[in-house]
Amino acid sequence: MGFREYLKKIDEEGHLRKVDVEVSKKLEISGILKEIEPTPVMFNNVKESEFRVVGNMICTKNVIASYFGVSPADLIPMLSKAISEYSEPEVVSKAPCQEVIESNVDLDKLPILFHCEKDGGNYISSAVVITRDPDYGQNMDFHRAMQFFKDKFSTRIVRGRHFHTFLEKNGELEVAFCIGNTPNILIAGATSVDIGVDELYIANALEPINIVKANSVDLLIPAEAEFVLEGRVYLEEKHSEGPFVDLTETYDIVREEPIFEVKKITHRKDAIWQALLPGALEHKILMGMPREPTIFNEVNKAGVKCLDVNVNPGGCSWLHAIIQIDKKSEDDGKKAIEGAFTGHTSCKHVFIVDKDINIYDPLSVEWAMATRFQGDFRMVIKDKEPGSSLDPSAEPGTKMTTKIGFDLTKPLVAKGKSFDIAEFPKVDINKYF
Repeated sequence: MGFREYLKKIDEEGHLRKVDVEVSKKLEISGILKEIEPTPVMFNNVKESEFRVVGNMICTKNVIASYFGVSPADLIPMLSKAISEYSEPEVVSKAPCQEVIESNVDLDKLPILFHCEKDGGNYISSAVVITRDPDYGQNMDFHRAMQFFKDKFSTRIVRGRHFHTFLEKNGELEVAFCIGNTPNILIAGATSVDIGVDELYIANALEPINIVKANSVDLLIPAEAEFVLEGRVYLEEKHSEGPFVDLTETYDIVREEPIFEVKKITHRKDAIWQALLPGALEHKILMGMPREPTIFNEVNKAGVKCLDVNVNPGGCSWLHAIIQIDKKSEDDGKKAIEGAFTGHTSCKHVFIVDKDINIYDPLSVEWAMATRFQGDFRMVIKDKEPGSSLDPSAEPGTKMTTKIGFDLTKPLVAKGKSFDIAEFPKVDINKYF
């Protein structure tokens, strides 16, 4: 379903809250979204812009599963299949994202949010960014962008990402920042795949989409997007970027980053701006969930039956992973730990649990640690190695960190007390009240 169809659906189901009083894009909309998350909110009266704003659209796995009409347990195999069996979207000549074409660029007219008090400026955080390399073809991923002039952003380009590879190779790139997208496009944009794979093909495998040639740049973009900001990013032209809240809910440092010059804006009639709160639940689910299939697959490759993976919000949906296995041998826990770190190299702590533990309930996981874990032989401490630049405690500059795996599984044969969870009788409570 399209972006508008999805909004209509959650509205009819009573899940979409609406704010009709006037609100500001500076510090007010972000505060409301944070206070009410994970509930989706539509802002119909933005003080500084004619456009509406919607946020908190996909804050949980349950919401994403509902969108695709599957159970949360089906998401990992569904995404794995889309990555391995991606398919080409249909190209159309006319698209809703180009109903209005603005050649006179004035970013101040857009409801680009100023999220937190110490931010360096108004930020786009929800855009999937599309670019192209002559040899590798198109790439789609996420890059935040801080507005500093009416037609310019400073955009954070992380070293090692495919966009950075393209930019270093070419010096400058045509780009399209696409805002207002459905979950399949957002999730595909957050996946990590081999260079040369167009993530729009993964989005199409998750749910069929149409794409269209951009108005002023040689790129194919989602036809149903609400806004598209077209222009060029320059490697050597830089501007300060930051501070900005990153995935760990802490402020990232100020850097000199490449400039994105917007040459043209296209959008739908009555377009809706999609907000994405930095460091909040929606940001976390989009970062963490696409890493779960890679962990799942690597644990299985290690010879362990993996049942489910949760890259959980408590671990910033990046630094922790909880893996549920069907344990068959005593070394399965340690094998799963190694597989998990291979599947997500930025991960810092890995927790392996049995199939009777609910990996989505922190109390259940903590209970497993309390009752089934002994640090002297159930803990794997890895020598310092590169981790994540998002981790404030990692060594500055190098990202070096200590990684630890916790085997919280019970022994196959108990030598003392039982490790099994006692079950109470099941009753129909309606008979008694």
